[in-house]
Amino acid sequence: MIVVISGPGGVGKGTIVRALADADPTLTISRSWTTRAQRPGEPDDAYVFTDRATFEARIAAGGFLEWTEFLGNYYGTPVPSAAVDEVLILEIEVDGAQQVRARHPDAVLIFVMPPSREEQQRRLRGRGDPEEKVTARLRKAEEEEPIGQAISDVQLVNDDLDHTVDELRAVIAAELAHRLERSSVSDL
Repeated sequence: MIVVISGPGGVGKGTIVRALADADPTLTISRSWTTRAQRPGEPDDAYVFTDRATFEARIAAGGFLEWTEFLGNYYGTPVPSAAVDEVLILEIEVDGAQQVRARHPDAVLIFVMPPSREEQQRRLRGRGDPEEKVTARLRKAEEEEPIGQAISDVQLVNDDLDHTVDELRAVIAAELAHRLERSSVSDL
């Protein structure tokens, strides 16, 4: 089962996914690739940080489940290995979520929104984004939100991290139970 967590920049996707992984170590978290520079204080394993030539070679080789160019940098999710057991979590932008939905219609798309534009702006600045990137990400968020809401199966507002993670865990558990139930019925 593929679970896509998408939303605009500054909504807390990375923080949510890290907390989700800490809460449930059975989940497989896909590590995205990017050509953007690592932010000050950003963990080394937040992304596979690479250059444009390497990224483009991987595109040409069909090595991404989805990829996009966003604010001048590439971002992409590598094709999952066969070792994924049950649930693969993807933390990606809305464009990538659309690509995953097209390739995997049964993926569960969860769109996360900030509690307010002001809070989103505070988070973007707090993580060290330069002012021009903050402005660009806020503009992009206004374009992405209607699309993300339209394509998603579930929408959450990240106003309390623990509550958001609990909601995500409940969505995943319910979807797994539903799929197990469907496969049991089809086996009859």
